[in-house]
Amino acid sequence: MKRVKGIYSVEFAIVAGVFFLLLFSAIEVGRLLYTYSVLQEASRRAARLAIVCQPITNIDNLALFNGAKLVPNLSAANLDISYLSRTGTPVTGADIELVKAEIKDYQFNFWIPGLSINLNSPVFTTILPRESLGVFPGGTTVCQ
Repeated sequence: MKRVKGIYSVEFAIVAGVFFLLLFSAIEVGRLLYTYSVLQEASRRAARLAIVCQPITNIDNLALFNGAKLVPNLSAANLDISYLSRTGTPVTGADIELVKAEIKDYQFNFWIPGLSINLNSPVFTTILPRESLGVFPGGTTVCQ
């Protein structure tokens, strides 16, 4: 009869191991989707700020949520803002027709116990048509 009691501990160890692996995996997939959502929003924010602020303004900090660490390892090095013509070639000044903001080279680290995986995220791109670029008839817009 004592041998039967030990079998429950073994069954629990096997089932609990699989259960917790599935639980942590589900949590990590949710964290991955949240991270991708934040990266897409950062791209959208950067493009929106770029079309209403002067091109000489440093908008990286504003676009990346004023320094709030919503996701780890996201920095201005991941953000690339380009001012383009309709054909997609880089331009400056009055020739700017489009603004492209990209979040690239971001690595997501899975936190599943026993597994250490770094996942390279896709490039998140937002392209918007130019607006004021920070200049209006009464003066200029200061983006801080």
